[in-house]
Amino acid sequence: MTQQYYHMIFKALKEKDRDQFRHLFLKLHQRDQVQVFYYMYPEKKAQIPHMLSAAEFADLFAILDQDQRYQAWDKLDHDYMAGVFSHTPKDELTDFIQGLTIADQQAVLKLLAGPDRLAVEQLMDYPAETAGSLMTTEMVKVNNQATVDQVIDSLRQMADRVETLYYIYVVDEQDCLLGVISLRSLIIAEGGRKVSDLMTSQLITVDRYTDQEAISHIIKDYDLVAVPVLDELGQLVGIVTIDDIMDVVDLEVSEDFHKFAAIQSADEPGHEGEGILAIAKSRLPWIVILIFLGLISANLIAAFEDTIAQIVALAAFMPIIMDSAGNVGTQSLAVAVRRITSGEDQTMSLSKRVWHEFCAGVIIGLVAGFCLGLTSYLLHRNLVLSLIISISLWLTLSVSTVIGYLVPSLFTKLKIDPAVASGPFITTINDTFGLLIYFSLATYLLHLL
Repeated sequence: MTQQYYHMIFKALKEKDRDQFRHLFLKLHQRDQVQVFYYMYPEKKAQIPHMLSAAEFADLFAILDQDQRYQAWDKLDHDYMAGVFSHTPKDELTDFIQGLTIADQQAVLKLLAGPDRLAVEQLMDYPAETAGSLMTTEMVKVNNQATVDQVIDSLRQMADRVETLYYIYVVDEQDCLLGVISLRSLIIAEGGRKVSDLMTSQLITVDRYTDQEAISHIIKDYDLVAVPVLDELGQLVGIVTIDDIMDVVDLEVSEDFHKFAAIQSADEPGHEGEGILAIAKSRLPWIVILIFLGLISANLIAAFEDTIAQIVALAAFMPIIMDSAGNVGTQSLAVAVRRITSGEDQTMSLSKRVWHEFCAGVIIGLVAGFCLGLTSYLLHRNLVLSLIISISLWLTLSVSTVIGYLVPSLFTKLKIDPAVASGPFITTINDTFGLLIYFSLATYLLHLL
């Protein structure tokens, strides 16, 4: 969308030209509509009820972020917002309400009609990050005795009230899920056939308390657009759609990135925003922990003070040993976390994975050790010193790859998020082992220097 088009929209809004605004705004893709809404001044946003119907704005409201949704709730007439809420998918509405203060939650719930309020309250009761909290209850489900023509007629009537039409779910009189039909199969079938003859009974389902990350793997592995959610009786209570899972994957990646960098995620408790104090608060805990872990390295250096005093050149290569250990360990950590979170780690035993990482570390260490040893020999013309540096780097990198992979894998076995094994944490551990190997070898061969 060009700047000129933006200008035309805002000009129509400024002049309160409803027809022109609707002509320009409704032609836009929804993501571009979000951008327009974002750039509106608060007083201009207050004009939305005069420009768009509640149903039209509900489509936009469903894809706004929490801050923009709250601005809409705060600036727009609440009677108008009641209409918007009635057309908003219940899972999106639930997400919005859960992000509000208790007072605002109660105010929004009072605006909802009885059935809508009951549906939202039921979704709010489910634990966070489960199928129940993600699912929408607005789906197409039909009785197993219905014919194709009857189902198609029903689809026409409910099309604007459901989130997806890709799948039609077939249930019995007790709402127990029997099968599923794709929209394509329904369209090409003869009108008089019963849906029970067309449905697929080999179902991929989840229960209400399935973790969202497990659901994302199921949808990815089976190439699903949506996955049905069943209760303990096998009754269909909702579906989790792929767009909800894409949001989940995005959040999981962001969360793992923050943990990987030893930073508290912005959506975790205790993070109040992007102010200076909030930024410092999110990073400080790990930094303090790493300071105390770093004392181990400091004590190691102090313990080998006599060795360093006799061969000062050892100190020159100490940062290279430490940096290389940290870098290799972080690489192994990234590979381990990716394999674990993507499910690849289940295809091979932990011992084999560790062995593969160790062999890779050995090869990396041999090449890196040779390069650094050769460099040290050219600089100092001391063969023993060069061997110490080469062998130390070789052993350090071999061990670092194992540590970088093994720590998150062990965390997973202990039911701890593997991303908690952050880069700085692994780096500090590998630094300690690297220094221990380096100075121990140097002390052992000191008499030859």
